Amino acid sequence: MRTRDWPIVTGLLLLAFVPSLAGAVRVATLAGGAARTPDNARFVDAPVPVVVHVLGAVLFAVLGAFQLAPGVRARHRRWHRLAGRVVFGAGVAVALSGLWMTATYALPDSDNAAFNAQRYVFGTFMLVALVLGLRAALRRDLRAHRAWMLRAYAVGLGAGSQVFTSIPLAIALSSADPRYPAWRAVAMGAAWVINLAVAEWVIRRGRLRPSAAARPRRP
Repeated sequence: MRTRDWPIVTGLLLLAFVPSLAGAVRVATLAGGAARTPDNARFVDAPVPVVVHVLGAVLFAVLGAFQLAPGVRARHRRWHRLAGRVVFGAGVAVALSGLWMTATYALPDSDNAAFNAQRYVFGTFMLVALVLGLRAALRRDLRAHRAWMLRAYAVGLGAGSQVFTSIPLAIALSSADPRYPAWRAVAMGAAWVINLAVAEWVIRRGRLRPSAAARPRRP
């Protein structure tokens, strides 16, 4: 991996660290037979979706960080293609399990209908972006492939940015405040919007141009 790739990979892995750790703790707690409480009842009663979501998210975030490094794409093309299949499958698992939990899990007191609506919107967008990214790859349209995969990755990494957007909320309001669910929806939605805005900026700046090694050669 080239020197210039390390800041990209390191930054993305750091962004994914906190939600990955929180998810691992959640899965470990469920595997250890967690006591059923009002806060975790939905997870204890139906653990499979959350386990799929967490494992898929960790794979998607970690492997996806290396997929976005230009040096890795250019110098390890076979690895990029093989890892890309895993990233695609993990991303689809994340999106579908997230949509399933949104539709079937009881809404906790900290959330509201507006936040749930955002989960539907961004979860669906992530799934569509993954499919369009795969379709572009099959057509050998590498520019479109990378753009759509970056958008999907931006949504998938929303939980990392939500750690930062929720800090002002935690300072300003307690979870018992009646205004908390509404402001939580704003904080969480802002993270997805920020990630997608950064992704679009990168795409428009042309930083995802196919490398010389990846361009199809003329006959």
